[in-house]
Order: sequence, then structure tokens, then C-alpha cells
Amino acid sequence: MNESDELAGILRAAERGSFPPADGGTTVIGQPNARDAGVLAFTAHSVVFTDEDPGWVRERLARTPADPLAAAMNPVFLAALLERTGRVMETVDLVSAAGALPGGPGLALREIEDPDHPRVVRARAYRDGVRVWAADGGLLVLGRGLAGRWEAAVEVDEEARGRGLGPALALAARHLVPGAAVWAQQSPGNARSVRAFQAAGFRPVGSEALFAAVGEGPQPTG
Repeated sequence: MNESDELAGILRAAERGSFPPADGGTTVIGQPNARDAGVLAFTAHSVVFTDEDPGWVRERLARTPADPLAAAMNPVFLAALLERTGRVMETVDLVSAAGALPGGPGLALREIEDPDHPRVVRARAYRDGVRVWAADGGLLVLGRGLAGRWEAAVEVDEEARGRGLGPALALAARHLVPGAAVWAQQSPGNARSVRAFQAAGFRPVGSEALFAAVGEGPQPTG
């Protein structure tokens, strides 16, 4: 099994509610591709995916001044891994997932096919097969991100807030993926986004720190 298949398997199992053992351990695997590196944290178990030496990763984790259950997400370790890899990151995100739903999205959407649209350009730095739809007062973005999983992000104009558009866009994403679960990333402090996705049936899976190559810009969050 290659690294892409191994990480994809971990994510697919998490979609079903089957998580790595809550044993306080850390799984270290290679990157699924040149673009994606970082750390996933589940309950009492972390997954570090990087092409750096696994021995260095484990030694640095052992020297991190933190509870071993949380060492892989400790800022000290993340900073050391960023320096080692020469990459950048924006924040540690909450990640949630929800299953696909049958039928149409139940929301009037217009697909944006302009490859130079700012939201399309930004999303393509982190996802493949990006598609963007506009609604009255907001945007929905879908694409294949980490280990090929479907990822959704929404944006709601300030003047359109308070009308339930955020949850409607998040729910529409579940109707637009082809029979697969869809994931979302939110900064934990972005309570509006967290509430919108949870209202659309997304359930927390863990936390995630994605490392981007220098020049790719910050990781977008839902």
C-alpha cells in the first residue's frame, strides 16, 4: 500500500466513524503527493504525513513539551516541522465530514466556469477538479483535496447573513458530490462557518494542520 492509499484509507474509515486506536500513538507516513503534507489529529491518536525522516519526526515529538496525546498538534512541534520542511501553514482547522445525499441541491446555483475567477484560482492551489457555484449572496466550492477526498467551502456575503444561506450552501455540497462523503475545514474561531456546516449535517472528525509549499499561499478554510 502506498502513502496515498494509506492516508485515503484512514480518511475513509473516519468518514464511517472508525478512527485510529485511541492509544496515544502517532502514525507517521509519507506524503500522498508532492502538494500535501501536514498533521491530522483524532481522539488520542495523530497521523503525520510528510516525506521527512520518520525517525526525526518521532524524536522531535518525544522532545516536545506537551501531553503526548496532543504533542503532534503542539505549536512547538508544528513549528519545528515547518522549519524542517520549509513549508508554511495558516492555522489548525477543525475538520468535519458528511455523507452524500440523493437528489438536487435544493438551491438555485450558477456554476462559475471562469478559470481566472479569484475563488477558482485560490482553490486550485489546494484542490484538484475544482468547481465553483454562485448563489444569491454566496459561493460554494468543491474539489478533491487531501488524499483525493471531496472538500467543500462556502462564502456568504455580509449583507446576506442571517438568512440561512450558509447551511443551505453546505447542504447543497452533499447533493453535488458523486456518491461520496464530503469534508470541510474550518478555523475553530470561525463560529459562523462551524455552525453552518453542523446545521447541514457535518460532524466533527478531528483537527488538521496542512503545510503548503512556499509560494502557494495560506490554506483556505471553509
